[in-house]
Amino acid sequence: MTVQGRITGETEQPAEREVLDPVLQQTLRDFRASVHAWSEAVYQSPRNVHEVVVHRTWRLAAGWALALVLLGGAASGGLYERHHQQELARIAAAQAAQQQRELAAQHAREEEDLLAKVDSDVAREVPSAMEPLASLMTDDVTK
Repeated sequence: MTVQGRITGETEQPAEREVLDPVLQQTLRDFRASVHAWSEAVYQSPRNVHEVVVHRTWRLAAGWALALVLLGGAASGGLYERHHQQELARIAAAQAAQQQRELAAQHAREEEDLLAKVDSDVAREVPSAMEPLASLMTDDVTK
């Protein structure tokens, strides 16, 4: 048996129709009639123009408010993204400058080491490869 058949009192088989209580059938018919009457009354009732205008005005205002909120959100999101990109660029520039300073300091240390080596090489009387021979010569001169 379908729901509509229960409400209207109609069943799929005549034997089931006899089984239903006549009071229940009358109650279902009354309920159906009252639902149809209520629906018809609401549908046919005149609508107040003031209610329609106020409802439409509030709906329009709510739509504009939502549009402004969405527009503000999009604008603030764009500004935040721009600020974020600027911060990333600033951090990258600071890192690049730090790296350049480190490279310059390393280069300066290498130059100082090279100059110190040159100074030590220049300060010797004899090149390091010739030192054994030079030591033999100095021993001969002192004898």
